[in-house]
Amino acid sequence: MAGHKLDEIDRKILSELQADGRMTNVELARRVGISAPPCLRRVRTLEESGYVRGYHADVNPRELGFEVQVFAMVGLHSQAESDLSAFEQRCREWPLVRECHMLNGEIDFILKCVAPDLSTFQSFLTAQLTSAPNVASVKTSLVIRCAKDEPGVPFEVLEDRLAKLV
Repeated sequence: MAGHKLDEIDRKILSELQADGRMTNVELARRVGISAPPCLRRVRTLEESGYVRGYHADVNPRELGFEVQVFAMVGLHSQAESDLSAFEQRCREWPLVRECHMLNGEIDFILKCVAPDLSTFQSFLTAQLTSAPNVASVKTSLVIRCAKDEPGVPFEVLEDRLAKLV
């Protein structure tokens, strides 16, 4: 099981950093119950090992004028690996696309898009997304409101699973 190589302190560090990546190392060490120097070593090891991919501010899109959030379900004509990779690369180049996930089932990709207004999204949809090579269909759903937006993983679930292994 992923995460089993981490000890309890490492998992606590990850959980705390996920909740607040801006806290000082001294505060992090206090919260996880160790001194600052070994805490910093552990954090660096977790970063180097790929458990921590980066630190980001949680920016409020609406405060910056991005009023529209849309999920776009995209079907492709071809699912050959080269075509899937080409579409993924195109998504990385489109600024309005904030997330791109390949799925199994009826649709090939779901994209999370943000735009300042509907006309900007509509222009992107017609000029870029639906006209992109290999795109067979696009269905969109406009987000009305968000009830939960919690990044990362639920560490309490990980701890419960690990406790059952003991």
